[in-house]
Amino acid sequence: MSALATPATPAAESPALRRGFITICVMMATIMQALDTTIANVALPYMQGSLGTTQDQASWVLTSYIVAAAIMTSPLGWMSARFGRKRLFIACTAGFTVASMLCGAAQNIEQMVLFRLLQGVFGAALVPLSQSVMLDSYPLEQRGQAMAIWGMGVMLGPIMGPTLGGWLTEYYSWRWVFFVNLPFGIVTVLGLAAFMHETKVQKSLSFDWTGFLALSVGIGALQLMLDRGEQVGWFDSMEIVIEATLGFGGFYIFLAHALTYEKPFIPIQIFKDRNFSVCLVFMFIIGIILLASIALLTPFIQVLMAYPVLDAGLLLGVRGIGTLVAMMLVGRLLRFVDGRLLVFAGLSLSTWSLWMSIGFSPDTSAHHIEIISAVQGFGLGFVFVPLNTIAFATLPAQYRTDGTALWTLIRSIGSSIGISIVFVALVNKSAMFHSQLSEQITPFNDALRNPDWAGILNPATDAGRAMLDQMVSREASIIAYANDFQLMTWISLLAFPLLLLLRKPKTRSAPSGHAAAAME
Repeated sequence: MSALATPATPAAESPALRRGFITICVMMATIMQALDTTIANVALPYMQGSLGTTQDQASWVLTSYIVAAAIMTSPLGWMSARFGRKRLFIACTAGFTVASMLCGAAQNIEQMVLFRLLQGVFGAALVPLSQSVMLDSYPLEQRGQAMAIWGMGVMLGPIMGPTLGGWLTEYYSWRWVFFVNLPFGIVTVLGLAAFMHETKVQKSLSFDWTGFLALSVGIGALQLMLDRGEQVGWFDSMEIVIEATLGFGGFYIFLAHALTYEKPFIPIQIFKDRNFSVCLVFMFIIGIILLASIALLTPFIQVLMAYPVLDAGLLLGVRGIGTLVAMMLVGRLLRFVDGRLLVFAGLSLSTWSLWMSIGFSPDTSAHHIEIISAVQGFGLGFVFVPLNTIAFATLPAQYRTDGTALWTLIRSIGSSIGISIVFVALVNKSAMFHSQLSEQITPFNDALRNPDWAGILNPATDAGRAMLDQMVSREASIIAYANDFQLMTWISLLAFPLLLLLRKPKTRSAPSGHAAAAME
């Protein structure tokens, strides 16, 4: 028994009761981590104002968490075996809770990004460990039920995130988006310490730190380059040159090491499975759409459409409901329908929703946005489960753990890159369209010569110039958002040819828990 375990109690001696308490604690940890992936979206404009940052700087709050979580997902298997699953789970839950409190207390963007990185480092373990604990806590005949409970918790986070974040921001403060984790974190730590059993520790287990560190440097440098490029002038800045060099060097060392090392961090043999390799590229593209679209829609609804934060959260939560409904249906359909057809249907719906989003304007009704968001969520739900099934159906069992880690890593990289791309494009295009529209403000413009507007929009007065600049900025932003949604539509279309490379899997049953894991 671990030193963290408490003396046995009558409650702990009952396997069913102990299992119940473990399930509650594990689900709280799962929901906490899943919530924090999306809960900060609606609060982002308020953080931007409170911390005194620009829109593209505020996006670091999202990308720093995703990148840190992606990097730290891969060594979890080694850390669990080396230190014990119970110790790791308790340490990560406690660290995640402390990091959440620090995020809520952040006074500037530098502190916020640092604390979000810490939150991602500790939060990376919560969902994979919770899945393992649930599988081990239930007998074989009840594992399907256990994975259903776990999967609902994973899906509940993205659905509740925008709505809960909006409610907390509206009635309290954006800081409570992070403070809300404190009571659940404390209860989870105490519950795990009391009821969870420790696993066997393998102190002599080795890990490919060279490959891991090289990949971490490559991912981190690439993300910094994307986040900072617009502000410092891209390759005119030495900072971007250094980050690009580090990124390229990290990926090169990782690849060279994987090809020559006996036991690399990620085994090269895993890519010999054609379906898995193609699905990785597919998931990278889906990762771009997954969080970038909601990160883009959030400021559009709150800033341009002037929706209160609570209403914005409710609107954004509709997408999660669409995903939930789709995932409930697609599991049954997979028994009768080729998974590739379901992926095609889901991708078509998602692409259509992005195309329809191009026409969004401040006059667009909430009902119209709800329909488009629900369709997009439904389409993504139809993509996740079949794609996950196809990817792992033919992958050899000995590579399944590495495959799951790589799957999460690729999706997270796609999400972080997608968020960076859309915000960089939004800032750049807004400035470009503002300049183009400003060229139309001349004494010969019919709108300025109209007697009804001439007095208000008089360029010769300070009030007139301010009004004109406000109108031009608003229109430039609307066009920039439309361009971003169009860009994402084209990115989504890139995934369609990949369907032709997929082979029909030999089985249509996904490995236990992988379908739900695809959502996280």
